[in-house]
Amino acid sequence: MISDEIRRLHELHQAGALSDAEFEQAKAKILAGAAASEGVNLNKDGSATGNGFRATSGSDLNSHVKRLRRSRADRWLGGVCGGLAGTYGIESWVWRLIFTVFTLITSGFGALVYLLMWIFVPEE
Repeated sequence: MISDEIRRLHELHQAGALSDAEFEQAKAKILAGAAASEGVNLNKDGSATGNGFRATSGSDLNSHVKRLRRSRADRWLGGVCGGLAGTYGIESWVWRLIFTVFTLITSGFGALVYLLMWIFVPEE
């Protein structure tokens, strides 16, 4: 949650771990990330505009793929489904079901895709 992140930043700032400039920079980064994920545009004065909806572009997909990592905590085999769950917001059991059905329907191609992701997607 955004408020938790800002609260943690404030605690670090109060403890002296962050300077004023570092605190403001980190806070702005968190708020800008939250605004982008909600489809809100931040103006220079910090006010927000937007309707909460945004179109998905190729760069959004590219950023999801770049931050994809295999999970260390949510794993049965290689952590691929847990990593997909963390990146795309769909439960890991749904990804496991998708891979299983895809494997059964395509005579093992889903298992090959899973194996390749296990090899090439880096771990957290």
